[in-house]
Amino acid sequence: QVQLVESGGGLVQPGGSLRLSCAASGRGFRTALMGWYRQAPGKERDLVAHITTTGSTDYADSVKGRFTISRDNTKNTVYLQMNTLKPEDTAVYYCNLGAYGIEYWGKGTLVTVSS
Repeated sequence: QVQLVESGGGLVQPGGSLRLSCAASGRGFRTALMGWYRQAPGKERDLVAHITTTGSTDYADSVKGRFTISRDNTKNTVYLQMNTLKPEDTAVYYCNLGAYGIEYWGKGTLVTVSS
């Protein structure tokens, strides 16, 4: 029984920044792999970044160097700092929690990058 709630999405101009947050309920956060995914209109849902229980990270090539994923285990929260945003970053961003072969998803938060 896990619930994930994303926040921080919105409209931003190209080159701007946003910080997404995902608050997780339940007791399994500290042992879970956390990730951010995104889905643009008419496209598949793709991995943006993930972070392990020990803090190891990986990123999609399209966001590497611009986005940073982090987690605060004391707050059961994972973050995605997005800098130098581009129009192609426009998508619904989803928080994902994975543990013991089970995945949980948030409802998503919309990020729109447009002039």
